[in-house]
Amino acid sequence: MKNFSWKKVLPHIIALGVFIIVALIYCHPALDGKVLQQADIVHWKGMAQDAFNYKEKHGHFPLWNTHLFSGMPNYQVAIEGKSLLPDLNAIFSLGLPVPASYFFIACLCFYILSMSFGLNYLVAIFSSLAYAYASYDPVILIAGHDSKMSAIAYMPGLLAGLVLLYNRKYIIGLFVTALFATMELVSNHPQIFYYALITSVVMTIFYIVRWIKAGEFKHMAIALSLALLGGAIGVGNSAITLLTTYDYARYTMRGGKTLETTEAGAPKTVKTTGLDIDYGFSYSFGKSETITLMMPQAFGGSSAETYDENSKVVSALVEKNIPESNAVQLAGSLPKYWGGLDSTAGPVYLGAIICFLAVIGFVVSSSFNRWWILTAVVLTIFMAWGKYFYGFNEILFNHLPLYNKFRAPSMSLVIPQLLLPLMAGITLQQLLLETSPEQLNRLFKKILYAAAALLGIAVIVYLFNGYNSFIDEQIIKAYTNPQNGSSEMGHLIVNAMIGDRKAMLGAGIFRALLFGVLVIALLFLYMKKMLKAVAIIVILIVANTTDLLATDSKYLSSNNFQDKDSYQSENFTPDAADKLILQDTSSHYRVYNLRPDRFMEAVTSYFHRNIGGYHAAKLRIYQDLIENQLSRATPNMRVLNMLDTRYFIIPAQQNSGPSVQRNDSAMGACWLVKNVTFVNGPAEEMKALDSFNPLTTAIADNSFKSIIGNQPGADTTARIELVNADNDHLVYRSQAAANQFAVLSEIYYPSGWNAYIDGKKTDYAKVNYVLRGIAIPAGAHTVEFKFEPSLYHTGQTLNYIANILLWLSILAAVFTLYKRQKPGAVA
Repeated sequence: MKNFSWKKVLPHIIALGVFIIVALIYCHPALDGKVLQQADIVHWKGMAQDAFNYKEKHGHFPLWNTHLFSGMPNYQVAIEGKSLLPDLNAIFSLGLPVPASYFFIACLCFYILSMSFGLNYLVAIFSSLAYAYASYDPVILIAGHDSKMSAIAYMPGLLAGLVLLYNRKYIIGLFVTALFATMELVSNHPQIFYYALITSVVMTIFYIVRWIKAGEFKHMAIALSLALLGGAIGVGNSAITLLTTYDYARYTMRGGKTLETTEAGAPKTVKTTGLDIDYGFSYSFGKSETITLMMPQAFGGSSAETYDENSKVVSALVEKNIPESNAVQLAGSLPKYWGGLDSTAGPVYLGAIICFLAVIGFVVSSSFNRWWILTAVVLTIFMAWGKYFYGFNEILFNHLPLYNKFRAPSMSLVIPQLLLPLMAGITLQQLLLETSPEQLNRLFKKILYAAAALLGIAVIVYLFNGYNSFIDEQIIKAYTNPQNGSSEMGHLIVNAMIGDRKAMLGAGIFRALLFGVLVIALLFLYMKKMLKAVAIIVILIVANTTDLLATDSKYLSSNNFQDKDSYQSENFTPDAADKLILQDTSSHYRVYNLRPDRFMEAVTSYFHRNIGGYHAAKLRIYQDLIENQLSRATPNMRVLNMLDTRYFIIPAQQNSGPSVQRNDSAMGACWLVKNVTFVNGPAEEMKALDSFNPLTTAIADNSFKSIIGNQPGADTTARIELVNADNDHLVYRSQAAANQFAVLSEIYYPSGWNAYIDGKKTDYAKVNYVLRGIAIPAGAHTVEFKFEPSLYHTGQTLNYIANILLWLSILAAVFTLYKRQKPGAVA
């Protein structure tokens, strides 16, 4: 190690120090042990609590969750496998508290990406901070999208590994690719990984063309083979999650549907794969809204932001002789956001400085990388437009593999968030560190033209925008006079809002102009040798980071933190209704909370086996049940009884808290029926639930006839009972003089649940649309259901293999670095 040089290491130490300091300053309440109040994390804790209770007792998480939607796989809630690796996420975060750790990791990974492109450390700091503190990150963190933030944070590392491989750093590149493919996939946000994969493919295509032109076929074969190997190691290290998720997706809303509701409200049998395109294109980004990448408030910011006393809305109302206090109150109820999204918690702001530098780079840079970066940025912006660029995106939705499994196309803007700071860094590197002032002088006209073109596009949007929003019609309707039908007031308000929208966009353009002038002025000062390159880069670091943090603080600030005790007590303290229900220590019953958002909240699941819940990928059959039976004005009590709904939680009234109503008609964990009625297809099966008696009759599709066999025999003394209720293992005992058919109040899920009668594996059927049914022969028998998903165990084996391969890549990388430090070694 005689060749070790602190001069080489010191810049990286400075960079890490900057990243830590900025993260801790921005998230300083976390240093006091405070935590973020995140809605989705509250829901996750609710849905996962049953799994954590189970782990405390048994030492491992269960594979089946009994507290969500009457039962569903635990794969997307809390799952783990055995590993030969340390906690890599803890290592990357350096023990920093959440959410500071996420921002630090994002900076670190982007810094690694910058190093793979050979950028100067100050330029890398500039771009890394820009990536980590783009406004989308704090916006999703306050919502509780931690897995998404984790995937975003690690994404640059995956790209860095590929860049190293493609530039002949084979051993180090393999290690970095394998490591960050692992971290990206372990983050468990398939949609972010999907966009990262698209970006990697675009970049790879450009490299392949380059290699073919240069005749570098051997290098191409090695680089692509190692890239695939690194990706395979990452897949293997996430095999448990990937395999179970892939298998589970076939049975969820994202795997298509077999039932839909007609306009008349009747169920209709259909067959689709993937999400419905209208649902998939929800949360599409408006075309002109793309301007918010460089102007955060141009489209109003977030859906929660409203007009104040200085708005044109208030002025217009006051002119109509409406008292100012009333006008201010009315304006305070109107959303400022007027973009194309259904709703938004905040803009996707990348920084005006970043946008100017990136566009300048696309025009003047000599880097090969600008072409694939530009292609990937344009492609993902087109994808973000979703339904507003329907022809293009419909083709992708129907033909691009797996694309129809995802919704919210606006999420693809994480790729411009990744690549525009990278392009800005490449531009800075070339203009300030690789170009003399004299050479810059020759490029300056192009730079001015590029900056002017960007502002020109913004001005065109300003001049030719209609300033309309989907909310306008709702406002006009809401303020239409019910007596004479006059919509004058509604049109007055909307016209005033249009004036405010125009003012917001104009202010955004002026704001961007100021940052553009700053960039041009700094380049001019360098060109005239009045300011050193290092000083300019430092100024840009401070200016851009300050700009981003000022925007970020509108959406995530110290006001969003609270101490852990109050967080726990506010969200997870049982109320009187919960306490009353928890006195029932029976092994099987369910609870139906009648609050309006009962299928969008999981706090009830924290304490009880919940009929409702909160999950982005419910089982398809259960979603059908919700839409056709449980979401009615009067829910189908037959269905609730068969789901063993023993308790209803009645929402709080004006002067009292939630109350409990016991349902003595709940049918328990299992029962024997007198007959089975067969139907043709999902629509008939769902309709049959409207009028059947679940105590005596089971409804089954004709496809299960061979499994169900003959009708049950008459036996008034026959019985069945649940004797052991474990999440993954249910044991029943039956006694009958004739063959019987049992209905079990458990959700049907054939991929993993195996039935056994007296230890012998037996087929079972789906009955009553969502439940399990099993034919039991005469006599005394033990009936067991075990959740034994084979892909989980296959994933565990692959996980071990990938763990070993990752360790080998680590050792190879360490050995390579060690050899480089030897005297005479070539770096």
